[in-house]
Amino acid sequence: MSLRERLRFRPTRSLYFAVFVAMVSTLSLSFVVYQAISIRLTRRHFDPVYVRLDELQLDAARRVLGREGPQALEKYLTGLDRVSGARHYLLDTQGIDLVDGQNRAALLPPPPSTQWRILTHGGSIAAQRSDDGRYWFAATGTPKLLPDWTFLPYYFLVIGATGVLCWLASVAVISPMRRIAASIARFGQGDLSVRVHTRRQDEIGQLGSSFNQMAERLQRMIVSERRLLADISHELRSPLARLKFAVKLARTSKDTEAALDRINRDVDRIGALVAGIVEITLAEGDLGSQSKEIVRIGDVLGEVIHDCTLEAEARGCRIELKGQSSGEVLGNGELLRRAIENVLRNGIRYSPEESTLDVSIAEGSDCAEIAIRDYGPGVPENTLTRIFDPFFRVEEARDALGGGSGLGLSIARRAVEVHHGRITAENVSPGLRVKIKLPLFKVAVLD
Repeated sequence: MSLRERLRFRPTRSLYFAVFVAMVSTLSLSFVVYQAISIRLTRRHFDPVYVRLDELQLDAARRVLGREGPQALEKYLTGLDRVSGARHYLLDTQGIDLVDGQNRAALLPPPPSTQWRILTHGGSIAAQRSDDGRYWFAATGTPKLLPDWTFLPYYFLVIGATGVLCWLASVAVISPMRRIAASIARFGQGDLSVRVHTRRQDEIGQLGSSFNQMAERLQRMIVSERRLLADISHELRSPLARLKFAVKLARTSKDTEAALDRINRDVDRIGALVAGIVEITLAEGDLGSQSKEIVRIGDVLGEVIHDCTLEAEARGCRIELKGQSSGEVLGNGELLRRAIENVLRNGIRYSPEESTLDVSIAEGSDCAEIAIRDYGPGVPENTLTRIFDPFFRVEEARDALGGGSGLGLSIARRAVEVHHGRITAENVSPGLRVKIKLPLFKVAVLD
């Protein structure tokens, strides 16, 4: 049996059995409780009524015997027999029948009891002594036995009800769990696209939703890691090849300084690439596992502009800031700083000389928006969404301006996304505008 079959079959079989046992146990417990309640009600409510009836019949039989004699007593007892279906007797203290003189002491309880009501193999016996101790009133009954098959329909009804309840439980609980278990098994075998389709709002629905969220994140991370590894291998191939060629050139060329300079440039490029990969790894991590702090987004933007001013001036550019914000974001301040800085440095890199970079910040009711616009060549419309992918670079910009490693905007996107924000880009002719939206942190004020 395969792993998938074991995951799908064994737990379901045990759950079916557990549900069946639970149903049977519940029915059995209900029957025991019902019997206990019936016995208690009989002893506390019905038996006293029967005792009182026996006392009334004893008094009536005594009066009939005293006023009209044994023949009238026999007639009275025969009438009771006909009405109740039992045999009734009036006995003296020794158990002698006052109608026919037979000894019926076996119907009397052992002394010192003055009454009893018991079941025997042949029926039932009830006996009640008079208050003065001179008479006993006894009754014997032979219940009409019901055929063995009389209760069979009820037994089948109970079995059928148990089966229906088990089936309903399986449809409502076990079958959805089977589907979830099968989805987990398929996901574990490499099918990253599998999801649990459910509209339930109960715990099983929450389990399915939790699995879908986990699967979505794992799929995104695994696909991203695979793509990142492929891109890293591609990006490292060229500098490593150049580095190898430079090493050969340094061994054979007379101008070793030029060869060493080439080696140094390629080493720096590889070092920058590794640093960018480290940043991407940090940005991809779970924000919940990192230290959180309340960050004033306006202060972070101001620090980034201050740090990038020298680089902009070196290219003959200037940075203009419009707007202000006092909003706060809950998250990692360093990640947010890197995200904004990477976008701003990307704008500086592709801005023409003596141009301006427009930076604006606006605050809404629940989010803050930062917009960074350069006046460079922009990007083709069909690449607007791809510029945030790792190692993606527009070919014209890379060839003309010597673009970076292609990780800056990717790091920015991941840093923004882990803060539940959104980053987009648009051409504004001329130039490119990148917008970053971040949800603001608000503290509830209690009245």
